[in-house]
Amino acid sequence: MTDTAGEPLGPGLGASATGTGLVRRRRRRWVKGGALGVGVFLVAAAGAGWAVYAKLSANITADEAAARELARYERERPTALVRGAQNILLIGSDTRAGDGNGAYGRDLGSERSDTAILLHLAADRRSATAVSLPRDLMVDVPGCLRADGTRSEPVFAMFNHAFQVGGSACTIRTVEKLTDVRIDHHMVVDFSGFKEMVDAVDGVQVCLKEPVDDAAAKLKLPAGRVTLDGEQALGYVRARKSLGDGSDTERMERQQRFLGALVDKVQSNDVLLNPVKLYPVLDAATSSLTTDPGLASLRGLYQLVRGLRDIPTEQVQFLTVPRESYVYDTNRDQLVEPEAERLFTRLRADEPVVVARHDPDQAPGGNGRSAPSPPPTFRGNTAAEHPCT
Repeated sequence: MTDTAGEPLGPGLGASATGTGLVRRRRRRWVKGGALGVGVFLVAAAGAGWAVYAKLSANITADEAAARELARYERERPTALVRGAQNILLIGSDTRAGDGNGAYGRDLGSERSDTAILLHLAADRRSATAVSLPRDLMVDVPGCLRADGTRSEPVFAMFNHAFQVGGSACTIRTVEKLTDVRIDHHMVVDFSGFKEMVDAVDGVQVCLKEPVDDAAAKLKLPAGRVTLDGEQALGYVRARKSLGDGSDTERMERQQRFLGALVDKVQSNDVLLNPVKLYPVLDAATSSLTTDPGLASLRGLYQLVRGLRDIPTEQVQFLTVPRESYVYDTNRDQLVEPEAERLFTRLRADEPVVVARHDPDQAPGGNGRSAPSPPPTFRGNTAAEHPCT
């Protein structure tokens, strides 16, 4: 007697034995086939995961030229004082080159630093402090390597002159000379990258006291609560003439409030814990991004931000470096001392910084006369302070 596959059955086996043997063989085949299917699925999943990782990493441009230039001047750079604390310089570039950036004007052949923020991450990762540096701040810009291979002469000029002349390396050296704070990493984001980041979180809500109609910023918005998409958000943070008093200081404060709302949106929507939500955010964040080689991969960025998701929004602080009108030109800025040096000293030593919306002189500990020496208070806001409150 044979089974349905033509195999001979053992002696004395009847119909019942035949059915049992057939079931066992089919079960073995199913198990083998199932194991193969699971294996194929795992391989495919691993392949897809690697493809996603490779794509996100490939989005990032490594700033090798800046790394070489900074290495050249390593001896004159500040020394990091606190192990584990990190300082990242965030640079918003107004380049018109690249996809999506040409709509904001013609490329004049050189980029400028439209926004610069010194982000300090505490060693215990319990707080983050973002300090805006005015582009009109008068500073000492060192001699820097130009894109054509020549070197500029040291000059006393506006802060954004550094990026225009020598890119990120020149900007980093200028910031380090100004603050004596060691810059560990840097990121350069252009217009397109900013817009995509906002769109990836489905927009960010702001509150407007009055309607906005600014043709230069391509911005037309009603008064009240408004959820801005990427294009609108870019116009909102860049506008000067139609919002506030038209000053660069007011614009920086608006940028800080917007970034705080963006951080709050990301944390409140559990984006960092949801792969489906996280991927478009990572794709947008890494696109149009240029960083130092240490951050120019998904692994590098992950190692930087993995401890940040647990920072309470009230401990994510934004402020502008203490500044005032330049004594020789009211359209330029200069540091207010000793307040600015007091801020830089605390950043270098990884000591607490406190911000408040009202005048620092009226905030607890703001005048430094209270015991026992509370940390100084600077004008600013936190990510927990929604712009609509």
